Amino acid sequence: MKTKAMDGVTVVSHPLVQHKLTIMRRKETSTASFRELLREISTLLCYEVTRDLPLEPVEIETPVARSAGVRLEGKKLVLAPILRAGMGLLDGMLELIPAARVAHIGLYRDPETLVAFEYYFKAPEDIADRLVVVIDPMLATANTAVAAIDRFKERGVRNLRFVCLVASPEGIERLRAHHPEVPIWTASIDERLNEHGYIVPGLGDAGDRLYGTR
Repeated sequence: MKTKAMDGVTVVSHPLVQHKLTIMRRKETSTASFRELLREISTLLCYEVTRDLPLEPVEIETPVARSAGVRLEGKKLVLAPILRAGMGLLDGMLELIPAARVAHIGLYRDPETLVAFEYYFKAPEDIADRLVVVIDPMLATANTAVAAIDRFKERGVRNLRFVCLVASPEGIERLRAHHPEVPIWTASIDERLNEHGYIVPGLGDAGDRLYGTR
């Protein structure tokens, strides 16, 4: 899959990703289509974010003979959707790595101050020993992304990655400033944020479009 990397950020520029993202941006795209396209893109993004997972040798027996193969090394990774919109990326990623553990973090961005407030957190007890992939469709102000990664670091997690569908330059700058060691994968870096903290051109509120709440 073709990608473009820049200062800790990987933009996944595969034609299928970009085609599906364009359809999702259209305001007339239905809730059902938006949801399905997000699931499809999440699988493609997951392919990229797991590209360098460590492997270990293993011997297997095929129907014909014994053979040398490989398997993922270490403990299974954790997918961590930021509620609620992050759930739209989860199913597609689980299709690719069904044995992954799942952590949930609920963060609410105040519409006036844009400050993130936590209202829910549930994660595997041994999460500190695992790779955690934080997922959210939008990286706008980065307030929720920073807060989520702060929370996981409080639990002792040191191996973190962040995946989103669309990012703003301001969001990338803030996330990299607070957590410079956390790599970012996205399908697009858009132009800017508007005065309401929405990405331009973006695709609107991903949660509302995903669940048909506006």
